[in-house]
Amino acid sequence: MICRKYFSNFLVKQNFPSSKLYVSLYLVLDLKMKLSLLDLSNLTRNSSMTAKSVELNSFSKRNKSNSEIGWILLVLPISAFGLGTWQVRRKLWKENLIQELKSKTKLPALDFPENEKELTNLEYRRIKVVGEFDHSKELYLGPRSCLTDGGAENTNGLFSGSGSTKSGYYVITPFKLSNRPYSILVNRGWVSMKNKNPASRVSGQVAGEIELEGVVRLTESRPQFVTKNVADSRFWAYRDLEAMSKIVDSEPIMIDAVVECSIPGGPIGGQTNISLRNEHVSYIITWYGLAIATGYMWYAKYSHALRSIIK
Repeated sequence: MICRKYFSNFLVKQNFPSSKLYVSLYLVLDLKMKLSLLDLSNLTRNSSMTAKSVELNSFSKRNKSNSEIGWILLVLPISAFGLGTWQVRRKLWKENLIQELKSKTKLPALDFPENEKELTNLEYRRIKVVGEFDHSKELYLGPRSCLTDGGAENTNGLFSGSGSTKSGYYVITPFKLSNRPYSILVNRGWVSMKNKNPASRVSGQVAGEIELEGVVRLTESRPQFVTKNVADSRFWAYRDLEAMSKIVDSEPIMIDAVVECSIPGGPIGGQTNISLRNEHVSYIITWYGLAIATGYMWYAKYSHALRSIIK
């Protein structure tokens, strides 16, 4: 550009005929160059502003997206807290139910009802019966642990448990009622594996007519993970009163002999299981712990962004 200026001045001074034409051309070219530089400057400034605006928009959208995800993730600690609170209520309900069952088994014994169908409404209630055992038709339910106080004394810890860890069987014996033309089933109680054979507990095989008290038990469905009963066997995994009564020719009625009716050398009575699965303490700790952990993680990640948006 400087060269062109000097060149044009030189032409004017030399009075060349076309000097004026060259000067005019120079002015036009110079004007075009200035306009080009001005457009380039504006384009650079506009592109810079556009990039900044895109960056700001992107940042705004990212903050908005993070806040939306933050509100969604807040569901985790709230849900965990709600489940922990629900487990607290479940624990109280379960403890009240166990106490109710325990109280039922301690109520005074009722007479055997005239209509045996009434027994379906008397589960866990004591009844009195008079009759005689038929020890030749013993059945065995198990393996089972020996229960103490219905197995209810260990249901409030982190893990539910009941009774002894020693394994054995419940001895189920037909009992011919003196005032009825049929027999019922009596769970006489628990014996160890080595005393399963009646020959090892002859002194406990009481003969003749006796009076005893027992807790009414109804049939049960097959529990989860428990093997199926074998139809013609004397060993049973769970209480199937219909099938058991057919083998010994009795009515599908069962009572658990109370501990006070135990006979020296015989099975240990009082094996009515009133302990219900009650591991709600561990569930409470798990859910509340999860609520605290996820709540802290949420607060650490999203609280600052949410406060800036609220402001």
